Amino acid sequence: MLERISHALRRPAAARERFPSWVDCGLALAVLSLSIAHSRKPGVPGVVLNVALVAPLLWRRRASVPVFARIWTVAAVQWLVEGAAFADSALLVAFYTIAATSEMRTTVAAAAALELGIVLAVTQVASGAEPWLKAFIGLSGLATAAGVLGINVRDRRRTLAGLRARAERLEHEREHEVQLATATERARIAREMHDVVAHNVSVMVALCDGAAYQAHESPDRVKSALDQASKAGRQALAEMRQLLGVLRETAAAPELAPQPGIHQVGDLVDQIRAAGIPASYSLTGELNSAPAGLELAIYRIVQEALTNTLKHAGRGVSVEVSLSCADDAIEVEVRDTGNVPHRPSQDGAGLRGMRERAAVYGGTLQAGPSELGGWQVRAFLRMPAGRLAAVR
Repeated sequence: MLERISHALRRPAAARERFPSWVDCGLALAVLSLSIAHSRKPGVPGVVLNVALVAPLLWRRRASVPVFARIWTVAAVQWLVEGAAFADSALLVAFYTIAATSEMRTTVAAAAALELGIVLAVTQVASGAEPWLKAFIGLSGLATAAGVLGINVRDRRRTLAGLRARAERLEHEREHEVQLATATERARIAREMHDVVAHNVSVMVALCDGAAYQAHESPDRVKSALDQASKAGRQALAEMRQLLGVLRETAAAPELAPQPGIHQVGDLVDQIRAAGIPASYSLTGELNSAPAGLELAIYRIVQEALTNTLKHAGRGVSVEVSLSCADDAIEVEVRDTGNVPHRPSQDGAGLRGMRERAAVYGGTLQAGPSELGGWQVRAFLRMPAGRLAAVR
């Protein structure tokens, strides 16, 4: 739509470049008619000179300087043949066009040429000092008015062009910001979906595998495992419904629920234990009213780290989760005793998502082999400055 409008606006401009406008045609005809009516020699030579003076005005917008030079030359010839005439007013129109379309240096040069022509014309038509001075002042005043009017029009056009360019630049920046915000929101939703689905599905798979392994030996443990798998599935559905609710285009309000935080990290550890992996959890320090966004980031980091343990650590492993809370930062550590070679690459979606969450709060995240064996994820997230000042 915008392209069609822009093309429609450019077409009249292109037509004006190829053909004289109606305004220029009407102006040239008016000046020519008045010149012929007031001509001292109404014969063919006078008409030819008048036409030669006025006709270049048809192209004044496309070539203002050549048009002015041609009219000045024809006017000089006319001064020599029959003296000054009304058609010489075409010089004022041409000078106005130069002032309205050209730089100041060109305008000053044209003004000097016009003043020279005024001196020559006044010298021919006026005799005596006083009449000469009056005629010179009158014609110079007309030339000055034409120049000032043209300069004002030029400045106004440049101001409007600057405002138009600024508006277009702001519109482009706004569109860029909208695209950037959209991409950021898509990345956030994709990160949330990955964390929710990957963790809960991994827990469900581990529980179902354990249930199948003990189906004949321990029916009671099978029932417990299936209950845990069902609970994990319902939790995944609830979180997915919450995420997808904000994307609906209907007017109905999305289903809302409290976001998980540090206090729910223990539930994640319980899920890992239910999946058959020995897990421990420790929390040191006080939370000091950490913001909900920071708690959610910590929860998702622990969730993704435990998911990687389920998917890649192998059998016979254990995992330790520890949170250390200080006044200005929170440190997260998740370490397991599983296999290192089968871990995801550093560019995987899960590790990249954990780094992005830590970076939002000015923190860092390291993931790799532990000195004690196995795999370790360590994150360091800073408390926001405003919340830190409020706590103190």
